[in-house]
Amino acid sequence: MPAISQVLVPEPIYYPDTDGEPMAESDHQRDFLTYLVEALKNHFQPQAEVYVSGNLLIYYEEGNPKRSVAPDVFVVFGVPNHNRNIYQTWREGKGPDVVIEITSHTTRQVDEKTKPTLYQKLGVREYFQYDPQGHYLKPALRGRHLNDEGNYEPMNLIRGLDGSAWLTSTLLGLQLRLEGGRLRLFDPQTDDYLDTYFEAVKGRRQAEWQKELAEQQKELAEQQARQVTQQLERERHEKELLAQQLRALGINPDEFLKNLNQP
Repeated sequence: MPAISQVLVPEPIYYPDTDGEPMAESDHQRDFLTYLVEALKNHFQPQAEVYVSGNLLIYYEEGNPKRSVAPDVFVVFGVPNHNRNIYQTWREGKGPDVVIEITSHTTRQVDEKTKPTLYQKLGVREYFQYDPQGHYLKPALRGRHLNDEGNYEPMNLIRGLDGSAWLTSTLLGLQLRLEGGRLRLFDPQTDDYLDTYFEAVKGRRQAEWQKELAEQQKELAEQQARQVTQQLERERHEKELLAQQLRALGINPDEFLKNLNQP
């Protein structure tokens, strides 16, 4: 009897959805990370081919789970906008287009030296760094963009007369504005700052409440005007009845009222 050969099936490679590191090491990092991710998601929500995420593991070498990075905030254009546990560049067809890192004491060296080299290789076209406390970056906001040769060049930080400063993201169509040390996203098209989904809902509710209040005030004013009109009409009617009664008695109403009003 011929020997039966065994076909060995390789075990599937496991790509973890966490690296065991905390999302943020301080409130400063977490607050701004949350704002940036939520504001960008809300801004690009109508576009089905724009994916926004933060602190999600990106695997960039098929078959090697050790090759991963988890940007604080990143945006990818041209991929479906749906939730993911991990991001694999070979499955998606590309890596991030924009990355924002929120620098801290433990990440400043990696953010400044290691990650730019990696992001450059991954084709991240715009790379921003933000230091919420202003301890490690001077200025607290920095940006780089890929040039035609595939190398990073620094972006020019524009400073306003009011002490604000900003960088312009051509890809996002937004400005990253630094005001009093706080980073906010600004849309030049609407001339307004980006809100998170919660802030947008809160703003809509506030606008609806103000509209309802204005309508109630208008209705109250109209009701008061009707009451005044009705009161004037009653007084006019009463004067007309009095005049008719005086005429029936042979008294001239105009003369009577004139004499009545004299001291």
